[in-house]
Amino acid sequence: MKKSFFLLLLLSLALTTTVKAQKFDANWESLNTRKIPAWFNQDKFGIFIHWGVYAVPAYAPTIRNNGYSYAEWYWHRLYEKQKDFIAFHDKNYGSSFAYTQFEPMFKAEMFEPDQWADLFKKSGAKYVVLTSKHHDGYSLWNSQEADKNWNRPWNSVTGTPHRDLLGDLTNSVRNAGLKMGYYYSLYEWFNPMWLHDKKAYVEKHMIPQFKDLVTKYKPSIIFSDGEWDLSDTAWQSPKILAWLFNESPVKDHVVVNDRWGNNTREKNHGAMYTTSEYGSGMDASIVWEESQGVGLSYGYNRKEQLKDYKSSYELILMLCDLVSRGGNFLLDIGPDADGNIPVIMQQRLSDMGDWLKINGEAIYGTTAWNQASQWSDGIMPNKKGASFMSDYRVADLVVPHKDSAFIESFFTKKGKDFYCILPSYKKSITLKNVQLPVNTQTSILGSTAKIVWKQKGKNLLIDLSSLQPGDISNTGIFIIKFSSN
Repeated sequence: MKKSFFLLLLLSLALTTTVKAQKFDANWESLNTRKIPAWFNQDKFGIFIHWGVYAVPAYAPTIRNNGYSYAEWYWHRLYEKQKDFIAFHDKNYGSSFAYTQFEPMFKAEMFEPDQWADLFKKSGAKYVVLTSKHHDGYSLWNSQEADKNWNRPWNSVTGTPHRDLLGDLTNSVRNAGLKMGYYYSLYEWFNPMWLHDKKAYVEKHMIPQFKDLVTKYKPSIIFSDGEWDLSDTAWQSPKILAWLFNESPVKDHVVVNDRWGNNTREKNHGAMYTTSEYGSGMDASIVWEESQGVGLSYGYNRKEQLKDYKSSYELILMLCDLVSRGGNFLLDIGPDADGNIPVIMQQRLSDMGDWLKINGEAIYGTTAWNQASQWSDGIMPNKKGASFMSDYRVADLVVPHKDSAFIESFFTKKGKDFYCILPSYKKSITLKNVQLPVNTQTSILGSTAKIVWKQKGKNLLIDLSSLQPGDISNTGIFIIKFSSN
């Protein structure tokens, strides 16, 4: 009896010590001891959704790799008097028409959250991130702070949709077996309190609203943004994160990004993942995620044409590139004001899902190999910016060009398995500086075809001449798996 009691006492003390060890103080030294939950870097692929009042005008000029292409910035571009936005607005709505007058047109009457969630699941994505509130301050849930500080109905429940858009989608996404997260803008361009007294805004508006969002909806991800006007101290970010990691209902599994002050982005804080967008890219030494839209904008842009949308082929290769460098891909879609996801975006997601059903083994749960990719003129270096995404369309770099290098393969690994992702078919390939054990087994994912390989010095020669059309994905992108005992 005494021995049992003593063991129980020791166990109790051990548990108490463990709980105390997990207590984080409101400073970076303490916060950075919290490890990013492992699920995030294993899931690899998520869906980003920019949806709000800006989906009514749904306009931006189409300029590649330029922030003026972001339709969700419509209100601020009018404030800046950017010529393209002003010309469009004055012609179609009149110079005296205020942005807030778009709210009655944001009806979301066609919104079917189960249909959205089913599409996301079929796309192969593992998590979803919705804009709970963008920089215009309009919230997609019943936020009392939004209405109080804007002195008007400025959320989707008290406003025109009369619906908890965020809550409804959250339920559907979770019922589909996916994780749900939220983008949250710290600042609001024209919130009267923000313009008058930023300290009061942080304490009386932003922090209570953020805690309300987290407590009610229990997100798996917080994608913070709009941090650039203030330091982390002014935003009280360490205090907020200490609450999130110690007291909130998601303290054990929530993942957060690094946008918590104008001095925090890309500072490699241990507790946060780093974000990049539209092609900047990172490397496997940190936990990071790239976000891009199917088109040039995050929010729905009616001006975009087919040429402005990435093909399914490009999106799949982009996913392969990002994962080969240790990153995640957060692919954005922009629904319209009615609540419809544009059909071409649905088609792109569906195609990605079809490919991942066969080849997801080389994506989910993998890590970067010692080479991320191989180019025709050598091995692409594993460093920040080592990506083909910044200035070119993917298709421009997977076809041989007379005067430039092109991509020949990407690499990932999982345990003892090594994967070579090929953008297109060739009768034979040479993998430079790749040496494998003699007993290595090879296969094509989704095929029973046999392939032959041999080692030639430091290089691996692979004969693919026996493959038939049905042995390769209809996208043309296929994967060789190397397994060693």
